[in-house]
Amino acid sequence: MHYGTSSTIAVFLLACLLLAITPGPAVIYLVTRTLSHGRAAGLSSIGGVALGNLGNAVAASFGLAVIFAVSAQAFTVVKLLGAAYLIFLGLKELRPAARATSGHTRGDRVVPAGARAQAFRDGFWVALLNPKTALFFAAFLPQFIDPRGSPLAQSLTLAAAFILVAACTDTLYVLAAGMLGPRLARFKGRNNAGRYVSAFSFIALGVFVAWAGNRTAK
Repeated sequence: MHYGTSSTIAVFLLACLLLAITPGPAVIYLVTRTLSHGRAAGLSSIGGVALGNLGNAVAASFGLAVIFAVSAQAFTVVKLLGAAYLIFLGLKELRPAARATSGHTRGDRVVPAGARAQAFRDGFWVALLNPKTALFFAAFLPQFIDPRGSPLAQSLTLAAAFILVAACTDTLYVLAAGMLGPRLARFKGRNNAGRYVSAFSFIALGVFVAWAGNRTAK
């Protein structure tokens, strides 16, 4: 395949779409964040996830993924940091929610000032601390790179296209979760139940990411 031909681009975009719509840790995180904190937080998290994925794409393009591939220690350290951050988010959800002193309302929900920035930061670290993303880019993108051109420029361009496709599918997941959230919020005891479900999801996801990586490495 040669980079730049219409058939190659079509195959690449189709592959991106199929991979992006497959639920993974980032999708689970975004849906959970939306259900627990609202659509605005979910949409803000998408930006953070996209920026974190871009960081991994740059790392892969400059050869950091090679280090992860040949060094099990480096891969394990970054993977466990990401898992630990997910567990941290879950434990933070279990803390009693502080009464917001400032903010604005959206429907029947209060969105504290700075909540969107926090959601963006959390999404960024969740995505960035997933070394499997860098390995994915290192393995997937070369299939569509023309050796006659600049590998670095092509890999960054292809990675940006994939991230854009993923951001679009992530937005659909967040909007769907945002539509479901108000219906779930009508149930009695919704605040505590929502926090517990969110906390369990984050903690379980963190444990799964750490355990799955260890099992694969064996």
